[in-house]
This record gives sequence, C-alpha cells and structure tokens, in this order.
Amino acid sequence: MPFTLATWNINSVRLREGLVARLMEEEAPDVLCLQECKSPVEKIPTEAFEALGYRWRVARGQKGYNGVAIFSKLPMEEAGAEDHADLEHARHIAGRLENGVTIHNFYVPAGGDVPDREVNVKFGQKLDYLASMRDAFHAERPAKSILVGDLNIAPREDDVWSHKQLLKVVSHTPVEVEALAETQDAGAWVDITRKDIPEGNLYSWWSYRAKDWDAADKGRRLDHVWATPDIASAAHSSRVLRHVRGWDKPSDHAPVLATFDL
Repeated sequence: MPFTLATWNINSVRLREGLVARLMEEEAPDVLCLQECKSPVEKIPTEAFEALGYRWRVARGQKGYNGVAIFSKLPMEEAGAEDHADLEHARHIAGRLENGVTIHNFYVPAGGDVPDREVNVKFGQKLDYLASMRDAFHAERPAKSILVGDLNIAPREDDVWSHKQLLKVVSHTPVEVEALAETQDAGAWVDITRKDIPEGNLYSWWSYRAKDWDAADKGRRLDHVWATPDIASAAHSSRVLRHVRGWDKPSDHAPVLATFDL
C-alpha cells in the first residue's frame, strides 16, 4: 500500500489553519506531520481537516510553544510520546498505521543564538535532547519506522547556503552535526530525502528576516525524513515544496514529502 507522508513546521497551526487545509487539498498527503503547533491539543483545529479526509490525529501540545501533531487519512493509533532530556516540552509524538509502520514526529529544540552551552542554556538543551534520542535508539533499535520533523540541524555542506559562513551559526556547527549523526547512527536511520536527491543544494527553511527570501536564497535544510533500513528501499519521490514558502503569511519552513510503497 503506497502512502505519501509530509512534514512541515507550521509555526502555529491555529494561525495557519488555512494553509494546512490548502496543502491538504493541493497535495493530499496521506499523512501530515506538523511541528511548532503552538497550541494545546484541545484547541488544535480539526473540523476543516476532518472534512478533507484526515479523520485520525495524534498530538501533544502546549500553549504558545512547541507542539507536534500527526493528521492521517489512514487509520492510525497513538504509539507513544517521549519527553527527551526531561524538558517537559511537547516535542515528540508517534503514531502507528495499520500496516505496522510507526511514524515518529519530532521537533528538536532550535538551540538559541550562541553555540556554547556554558553561556546559552537553550544550546545545552538541544544537545541534551539529541543525546537522549540517541540513547533511546541504542536501547531499543527501531524497526519498520519513519522519523520526520524539524530537527533544527542542516548536516551537509550543501544543506546550507554557505558552509563556511555558517560553521559558527547554530544549526550547522560541527558539534550539532556530530550530535545529529550520532543520533542517526544509533537507529541506523536512512536519510530518505538525500537518498532520493543525493546531490545539490537543498533547503527547507528561509528566514523571515530576508526582504526577498526567494532571491536571496539563504536557506537551510532543517526538516528531515528518515526511515529504518528495513523499509528505506520502499521510499521514493522525495521533494521539498519550496513554493509553499511563498504563500500568503507563510511559515518560514516548506513542507518535505516522500512516498513509501509498503
């Protein structure tokens, strides 16, 4: 059974309910994972999404910050929610489809502005969160699983607009890239996006600060789709919907999609 999955940091699901519905209508992914919902679960919009066929939902939320949700056209049950690094943040939710595939939706801490945990608590929280994810995957090796979300790290040189200029900028520093690699290796996760698009600059985030984000094109690939080795070969058709970043009152992230023949 093939299904298409999308991941998108929506930067407030209530503020951008219309954009979510538009994506659901125009792209119709079978499963849509959202991050940074910025809403308690009970206030996440559902009526319009259900009308578009998204009858199943699992979510964790909190007022004004963080928050993750999975909307699905396919029957799905909750499969857990981890509080990595004991931050008490709504940053992870998992859902399981009827075919046994577990989908993990993550929102890794951004890490603030200074890449030094001694002077920046948020950067320390980011590294601790990744270490907690790593340890969890070591303790229980995931299988038949997909991991998506805003991981807030662009690991490769061609995942950022300027490797040299961003080496000391949070999201592309060597310590973060190493931490993400350790987390990925712990679960033997396959980077599906780069499996399908192995070469060339590829971004999913462009800052609001740029007057013309499209022309400046100073992007970073912060949003990821991974899969365990047992199902990675079933993935294909990865793409970043760059044009969505240009919609009216957009998120600063673009959706990332992949299809799995499972």
